[in-house]
Amino acid sequence: MLHPQNNQPPNRRDFLRMLTILSSAGLVSSFLNACARVGLATPGTATPTGITPASSATAASQPEAESTETPTGGGEEQSPSTPVPAQVEAAGAVQIALVKTASRAEGVRRAVELLGINPIKDRSVFLKPNFNSAHPAPGSTHPDVLRALVEQLQGMGAKSITVGDRSGMGNTRTVMEQLGVFALAEELGFEALVFDELKSSQWVKHKPGNSHWKDGFPFAGPCLDCDVIVQTCCLKTHQFGGVFTMSLKNSVGMVGKKDRVTGYDYMNELHTSSHQRRMIAEINTAYSPGLVVLDGVEAFRNGGPHEGERVNPGLVLAGIDRVAIDAVGVAVLKMFNALTDRPIFEQEQIARAVELGLGVEGPERIEFITGDAESRQYALQIKDILMLG
Repeated sequence: MLHPQNNQPPNRRDFLRMLTILSSAGLVSSFLNACARVGLATPGTATPTGITPASSATAASQPEAESTETPTGGGEEQSPSTPVPAQVEAAGAVQIALVKTASRAEGVRRAVELLGINPIKDRSVFLKPNFNSAHPAPGSTHPDVLRALVEQLQGMGAKSITVGDRSGMGNTRTVMEQLGVFALAEELGFEALVFDELKSSQWVKHKPGNSHWKDGFPFAGPCLDCDVIVQTCCLKTHQFGGVFTMSLKNSVGMVGKKDRVTGYDYMNELHTSSHQRRMIAEINTAYSPGLVVLDGVEAFRNGGPHEGERVNPGLVLAGIDRVAIDAVGVAVLKMFNALTDRPIFEQEQIARAVELGLGVEGPERIEFITGDAESRQYALQIKDILMLG
């Protein structure tokens, strides 16, 4: 197997490109066997680097996440140091559970179980979905995802669960009513909170150091009042300057729109700034999540956040590291010829989050946990795209 132009063996980049293409065609086994015959791959290797079968993943490899939030006492100004997820501090790989599925409910359950951690037991949980609008998934969190995740958290021993958000496109209470959130809250026994209706004293001013925000931003205090923050995000592009909206962008809903005293419009500041993507990352310094679940059963490959061209990646991800989740999400969208303008870790949201110490620094430390052959094969394709950038 020689390079067609110089009769030399292909380099690692060429090798990965061939592997990615052939993976999509289902020919990876034949390709690896051919490589083995000419010394480019080790014969008999069933599990690619960075893919861990569920039987090999243990809870010990994923330390139980500790909450870094300080309960708020009202609207006082706070500038806490940037929280760093436990996985970033660890010497080992950052693990992302991946389930190839068309069932959101089953995907959520299996992905959380595969991750093998429980930061929830006997703790109060704030669950942040994507209720930016009432448009159907991936425009907003699918009802099946919300139900499955709440039930999973309850099964993990959550002391209490609060679900809340601030919509960017429409009245939040109306959006949540249209999505059936209040009815589900009554059925399953969790609190549904509308951020638009919070008192001024329930917003906490957060001023991250070396920030592109002019004077910080108000962050929803009830999120910080809980022991653990869990978020569930969608997989989609963002046509209004964010470029993509996954776990990092999902945090924008925790920021207040306007100062009720001065009338200052924080969302106008964000959306008119040339530093918008960097400012999105900086919002995430206000907290560190105990769990993130990404619904990638459907995605927008362009348009977004409310409407766009739909594709069907057919996966659910779970992890702690927001940078890793978003990097994997961008890699998935690249499979559908989206976000091809720059390498994954040069996307401004991700690059700024890495600068801030919010997540994994590069693709080589991202490790997938899978529980079946189909998911493992899919993870192989995504890992190759991650490594290629």
